[in-house]
Amino acid sequence: MIGLFEWILLSFICFAAALGAVTLLTLGNRRKPDAPPPQPPLIEDDQTWLFDGAQLIQATPSSRHQAGAGELPDSWDSLRSALVARFPDFPDSQDQVSTSRGLRLTAKTPGDPGVLEFEWLDSLLRVRLIDDRRRKIEANLTRALRDELANLRNTVNRLPYPIWRTDDAGQVTWSNAAYNRLGREMHREGEVQAPLFPTPALMPERDSTRRVAAGRPDAGPKRWFDVTAIPDEHGRLYFATNVDAVIEAENAQRNFVQTLAKTFAQLSIGLAIFDRRRQLALFNPALVDLTALPAEFLSARPTLLTFFDRLRDQRIMPEPKNYSSWRHQMADLVAAASDGRYHETWSLPSGSVFSVSGRPHPDGAIAFLIEDITAEITLTRRFRSDLEQGQAILDRLDDAIAVFSADGHLTVTNAAYRKLWSVDPEMSFAETSVIEATRCWQKKCRASPVWGEIRDFVELRENRSDWWAQVQLKSGESLACHVHPIQSGAAMVVFSRITTDVMASAMMQPHLDQPAESRLMAGR
Repeated sequence: MIGLFEWILLSFICFAAALGAVTLLTLGNRRKPDAPPPQPPLIEDDQTWLFDGAQLIQATPSSRHQAGAGELPDSWDSLRSALVARFPDFPDSQDQVSTSRGLRLTAKTPGDPGVLEFEWLDSLLRVRLIDDRRRKIEANLTRALRDELANLRNTVNRLPYPIWRTDDAGQVTWSNAAYNRLGREMHREGEVQAPLFPTPALMPERDSTRRVAAGRPDAGPKRWFDVTAIPDEHGRLYFATNVDAVIEAENAQRNFVQTLAKTFAQLSIGLAIFDRRRQLALFNPALVDLTALPAEFLSARPTLLTFFDRLRDQRIMPEPKNYSSWRHQMADLVAAASDGRYHETWSLPSGSVFSVSGRPHPDGAIAFLIEDITAEITLTRRFRSDLEQGQAILDRLDDAIAVFSADGHLTVTNAAYRKLWSVDPEMSFAETSVIEATRCWQKKCRASPVWGEIRDFVELRENRSDWWAQVQLKSGESLACHVHPIQSGAAMVVFSRITTDVMASAMMQPHLDQPAESRLMAGR
């Protein structure tokens, strides 16, 4: 058993241990002279400084650039120097701040809403600058930012162009109203909405624009869009512009060109259209047939100068007299074709004749038309030869001959006519009418009713017959005037000097002195 002495010794040891523990706890709770005091929380909304004596120990971030101070005030005096101009009653020392009620100062300048509060927190002094003006500015800025955000959202949602954003996995993370509206149009109600555009594999990493079709293959007519992708750190931002009208215009243009090509293929005139860069843009099969140029050469879209060089090599166009000036001639040709003034007839060594004309086309293009007019030229030359031969025959006749057309104009005369009446109708640019011709005859003849009868006869269209009359020149010589109707309503007047043979031939025809009914019956 433990004795009384042991119990007394054990009690003393326990008392000493308890006393030592209390002493240690008491000393641990005491603040060391160099340790900072407990710091109450600052009010972050305002500019606040916390002082321990004259030393600044803490400040809010907004108070670091106050009243022109380039750096954070580090003492009571530096803060007073920064604020005394705005608050003249700023205390010189902390002792002037009441420990019970603190201190509240207002700004000196009228209209300045700033308030400076001093408050003791145990042994610490908190200085707080309440600036309603800053709060108003911040509130106005927040309101402006909120309004700008609402305006931007409203603008983006009112745009008719789909805009959306995807993440790195290609999932749509944001879209505007136009994109959502397009999605509702492309998908049936209750259907899982797949991505409208194949965006993940659509674009490379850099900015680019591609033309793609939106929607599913079984969702009706395709809708085409030009999609522009802009990659950024959050994924990719896409902009889509509907180009259905452009696609329709391109299809219409393609169909129109095909229709023109089919139409041009039926033409016998060779057609070559050069674009603004003077490259062959369109030609028809007739051009191949006329020029004998290979279709492969034309399909390679040669330039205009190369095209004409090849024609010259194939002897399809006249050989230039001076080859050194060939390029200048081609430049003049292009300039004339651009104004629609180029038109020439090429007589080829083979005997063929081509009519070549150049016409301007829209957008700076030029079209050349090559037509084979060999048959027309041959016919024209033959006709001209026949006319010249007929004129030569008429000029060999002794009788003066004058032919009037159906409209009463003198068309044909011979050398005897021009000699008899001392006139050459071909020397005048104006046409000679039957009235002017009879006046000329009347001046060199004695008065006679024959001239009026001739005028009436030329103007007649039906019931015309041959007749003759005798006229006398002022020189006394007599002439037999024979009037004959010919085809197409024309009339021929022949003046012959009177001889026995002429009189015998004239007696077989109605004379002017006979009644008109007798002359008509004789003509029948």
